Amino acid sequence: MKALILAAGLGERMRPLTNTTPKPLLIAGGRPLIAWHLEKLAACGVRDVVVNTSWLAEQFPPALGDGSRWGLRLHYSYEGPTPLETGGGMWNALALLADTPNAPFLVVNGDIWTDYDFDRLPRDPAGDAHLVLVDNPPQHPGGDFAFDCEPARDERTHADANCDEVEVAGHAVPLRAEGVRKLTFAGIGVYRPALFDGWRDVIGDVPGAREIPPRFKLAPLLRAAMARDAVTGEHHRGRWTDVGTAERLAQLDAALRDSGSA
Repeated sequence: MKALILAAGLGERMRPLTNTTPKPLLIAGGRPLIAWHLEKLAACGVRDVVVNTSWLAEQFPPALGDGSRWGLRLHYSYEGPTPLETGGGMWNALALLADTPNAPFLVVNGDIWTDYDFDRLPRDPAGDAHLVLVDNPPQHPGGDFAFDCEPARDERTHADANCDEVEVAGHAVPLRAEGVRKLTFAGIGVYRPALFDGWRDVIGDVPGAREIPPRFKLAPLLRAAMARDAVTGEHHRGRWTDVGTAERLAQLDAALRDSGSA
């Protein structure tokens, strides 16, 4: 399986830090945020990693090289001066990610930190996507998606299992765009290229969709796939941080150093 690290964002909320350094290259625990991902990807058997870039793109190759220090082969997908959003960025990198038709690939946001073990992700997801969800952080209390905890669709779960029992059991549970208890998308998932089939019909005529390459968000495609029962998810209850502000970066750095992880 190949992997994509989304690293093209402008990092506007973290300025002035990101005036001179792209967010995934900011240091936490003695190493760039993106390096934590590269180590975990190598540990779970990934060998080819695509890094999409835009803002300060020229800084990534000198900082990361060809990936050989992690036992990886790095490939860079430059999006131009304006990032293509999550959906456009993934669509633009598909040719580098899928060796065979509809081969699944792993995607992780370059501006998060987590102790989630990437080896837990399914290598052959049942549908078009499998997402990792986490408890809602203070900055995102409303969450993104909900588990469908109706009677199970396979033999591994019980018909009377509630959400907590299913989540603790570690099963892949169908996801819905709406629900009583919505959790936050962790920015970690496995996808199939089929998720992008007919993407223009799903996205509609939003700004950027007619540009070359197109610029659009991933969420509408996920919601459409959830409506056809093509997205599963799991609940990670461990450590996770969306490094979206300088304060959260400083808190993460201090926590990693205090824990001896640096």
